[in-house]
Amino acid sequence: MNPSPLLDMIDTPQDLRRLEKKQLPQVAAELREFLLDSVGKTGGHFASNLGAVELTVALHYVYDTPEDHLVWDVGHQSYPHKILTGRKNQMHTMRQYGGLAGFPKRSESEYDAFGVGHSSTSIGAALGMAVADKQLGNNRRSVAIIGDGAMTAGQAFEALNCAGDMDVDLLVILNDNEMSISPNVGALPKYLASNVVRDMHGLLSTIKAQSSKVLDKLPGAMELAQKVENKIKTLAGEAEHAKQSLSLFENFGFRYTGPVDGHNVENLVDVLKDLRGRKGPQLLHVITKKGNGYKFAENDPVKYHAVAKLPSEVPAPEVKPAAAKPTYTQVFGQWLCDQAEADERLIAITPAMREGSGLVEFEQQFPDRYFDVGIAEQHAVTFAGGLACEGIKPVVAIYSTFLQRAYDQLVHDVALQNLPVLFAIDRAGIVGADGPTHAGLYDLSFLRCVPNMIIAAPSDENECRLLLSTCYQANSPSAVRYPRGTGTGATVSDGLETVEIGKGIIRREGEKIAVIAFGSMVAPSLTVADKLNATVADMRFVKPIDEELIVRLARSHDYLVTAEENAEQGGAGSAVLEVLAKHGICKPVLLLGVEDKVTEHGDPKKLLDDLGLSAEAIEKRIAGWIKAV
Repeated sequence: MNPSPLLDMIDTPQDLRRLEKKQLPQVAAELREFLLDSVGKTGGHFASNLGAVELTVALHYVYDTPEDHLVWDVGHQSYPHKILTGRKNQMHTMRQYGGLAGFPKRSESEYDAFGVGHSSTSIGAALGMAVADKQLGNNRRSVAIIGDGAMTAGQAFEALNCAGDMDVDLLVILNDNEMSISPNVGALPKYLASNVVRDMHGLLSTIKAQSSKVLDKLPGAMELAQKVENKIKTLAGEAEHAKQSLSLFENFGFRYTGPVDGHNVENLVDVLKDLRGRKGPQLLHVITKKGNGYKFAENDPVKYHAVAKLPSEVPAPEVKPAAAKPTYTQVFGQWLCDQAEADERLIAITPAMREGSGLVEFEQQFPDRYFDVGIAEQHAVTFAGGLACEGIKPVVAIYSTFLQRAYDQLVHDVALQNLPVLFAIDRAGIVGADGPTHAGLYDLSFLRCVPNMIIAAPSDENECRLLLSTCYQANSPSAVRYPRGTGTGATVSDGLETVEIGKGIIRREGEKIAVIAFGSMVAPSLTVADKLNATVADMRFVKPIDEELIVRLARSHDYLVTAEENAEQGGAGSAVLEVLAKHGICKPVLLLGVEDKVTEHGDPKKLLDDLGLSAEAIEKRIAGWIKAV
């Protein structure tokens, strides 16, 4: 028996719209089963997609996509969207090299209206599309679908503030599941979770929906209904703050609808059809359950936010795994706890990445010194600057790609004031399946030009701990950038030793060729050096860079090679060239880094090989270059 008779009939949203509304619950059920099967085999974002199935079906049923624009915030909930828009038979390639991206991607499909990966961009992008359509005279509709976690970011409210004061047709759907990757934090999620607000708004929406057709025909009835609505709001919030909360989005100029059940697809269709015909800014508040339809994900949406492979419904017998190498994230997490034990001034800050940045144990041990500020990278950095002004030693745990969002604050609020904030920069370099939106390929370039910054790049796990301790003790802004995953397997000290700032170390002595390597490129450089009898320097620091070591290597070798897992433009290799120019040294130099292009998603080893940064590729590039020069 065919398990998905309706889904098999759908290649595009046009096929979906040929079905009767009463068939949509079955479509949603089949779509959820397909999603469970496909992600169970390939891995990928999981719980967020399960929670958005009915909403996705309803949106494509009501809106004339791709003419109408659906803009998904972050995009990790877009798998059902991809399945319904012609990519069902490619789902087995999800997040694999040459396959489907894990996020909406304009070059992948005309249905992907806006490329995403970072949070809180949907409202601004959808507003831009709505304004453009108005300017061009197009009768299209723009919809932003944003989660309550992403709604906590300032950029979302900047867009709300702008849109609410414009005569433009825009629908913002607030997908409220009380989660981002981790449970949400801050005042806004508490407001959205308020039973009074939800219940009263639900009552008001029901009254409006059921009575509008009748009231339109009765003289003076709409004015009376408005008075009743205002009275209900007053009764619902006798306290001033409660009254303000009830009208939060209305005060931004949006007409509020909801909350509505985000898993009742037929009701969603009715609500969306009504909203599609309305003029002006509209906000629909939808309540969903992250992981809906899969008990493991419902019970633990944090663990099942993204998966490598789904477990069996029947637990397998426990097998004791072999001891695994610690990841750089785990090394950082352990160092942070040890350093906090030694220094009560230490405070840790994360912008909604507790699990990803390795802060779970720290939160448990030092709850009063742990601050998750939500998806608010700019605030995280300025908050750290304020703490540092008063003698606190803040450590900001942040992904390289997310630090880009707080660049002005890093410069203006920390570096220019020379405040001792340590940035623990995770996911530096290639990140694999998450692709270009999450790749950490620019931090060396954008940090190197900032005054007062110390920048360190550890070559293995023990170096990571050493450089974290060193930069923490420095009385200036500093950054330690380390890659995703495991390193070489180096034994990690349990102490808090430091090294001299701005000094590198020779890892191998050779002849003629000197490889000046940074961070993760030290290990493959050593492999190549054994074959080419080259010298390898582990520079440790990108800034201040070890000028003395670079000059010595330049004067004692015929060829210089720089190696970094960062953009070539303005990166560590550029720093080496600046030193050589400063000292009037003219030597052949080969820069090995990421060339000026957007990288792909896929297996990290394959990506590094394609970028010419695997050991095999480095050896070939050096050999070919020496022959050419």
